[in-house]
Formats: sequence, structure tokens, C-alpha cells
Amino acid sequence: MNNDSKQPEDTMPAPDAETMAAPHGADGAAEETTDAADPLEALRQENADLRDRLLRAVAEMENLRKRNEREINDTRSYAIAGFARDMLTATDSLSRALLVLPAEARESEDTTLRSLIEGIEMTEREMQRLLAKHGVKPIEAEGQKFDPHRHQAMFEVPDPTKPEGTVVQVVQAGFAIGERVLRPAMVGVAKGGGASGGTGGQPAGAEGGVDKSV
Repeated sequence: MNNDSKQPEDTMPAPDAETMAAPHGADGAAEETTDAADPLEALRQENADLRDRLLRAVAEMENLRKRNEREINDTRSYAIAGFARDMLTATDSLSRALLVLPAEARESEDTTLRSLIEGIEMTEREMQRLLAKHGVKPIEAEGQKFDPHRHQAMFEVPDPTKPEGTVVQVVQAGFAIGERVLRPAMVGVAKGGGASGGTGGQPAGAEGGVDKSV
């Protein structure tokens, strides 16, 4: 027999394709597991982002609702502000007309004159009532601490019995609608009050009892 046809004993058979692919197959399984985990994590992140955006949208809508509600309430409260301010001018005219009437005119035997005066008084009271009905109310001034947002100082009054800055006289009543001032009260303010003035008998800021600002 021909010796060339014999296979050498130390010659190893060549590995087949399945054997060579085995190690790579293990690595591929790991890669597939990693790839399968990545989409799940991506979905979690997307869900978190969507939830955050939803919460932000809900918060913005709630803020918008509150702002619209506040604007509607303000519109309802202050819609007549301009009209009310004009009505105050007419009311002031009626009040001044009643102030200048002499006392004897109210007791006059002339029924026509008395009826006229009563009509003016009724009209003035009715206008005040209607203003109050729509939220227009007088500003408290006399005896109050001077408030530059609600009061307008016209002059100072030397008065050691009152604390400095106290409103002691109202020249013209002020009015407000809700929290909005329609017209500040025109007032006289105490000067050199004993409560917050200087020490001793001479009030702080007073010069011989004469108010130079009047």
C-alpha cells in the first residue's frame, strides 16, 4: 500500500465551523441581553420625561385659570371705577349746596323751599347709597395715621395733643372701590405731637405755635 495515503498521527483534525462559533455565540447572547435592556431603559426615561411635561402643563393651566379668574374679578369690581369717580363729583356738588344753606332756610315757612332742600338731601343720600351698593366706600381719615396712599396732606396743624402725623381734619372725603383708591382724602395733619415729638414742653418741629406750612 502506498505510504503517501496514510494520515500522519500527529496531525490534528481541523475544527469545524460549529466549534469555532461557540465562543462567539456566548458573546452574542450577552450583547443581545444588553440590547434588550437598553430599549427598556429608554422607555423609562421617555415615560419620566412625558410625566414631567404633563405636570408642567397642568401647573401652567392652573396658573392661567387663577390669573383669568383674578382678572375677571378685577373687571367686575373696577369696571365702574371711571363712572363712580364722575359720580363723586356730582355728589360733592350736592353736599356743598347743602353746606352753604343757612339754618333758617330749613325752618322756613316757605314749603317750596323746604321741599327743595329735602329733595337735595334725599338725592345726595340716594347717590351715596348707590355708590356703596357698588363697592364705593369712603376712606377713613380723621384720627387715623397719615397714609400717603390713601390721604393727601393739604396743610399741617400744630397740635401737641395728637401724635405726629395724625389726621386731625378732613377737607374733602376720599373714596375707594375695593382696594383701589378713587380719590384720596384731602386732610390736615397734626404737627409736633407730644406722643412722637421732642421732649419737654416744646413739641418737636413747632416754632412758637406757628405753623409756617399753612
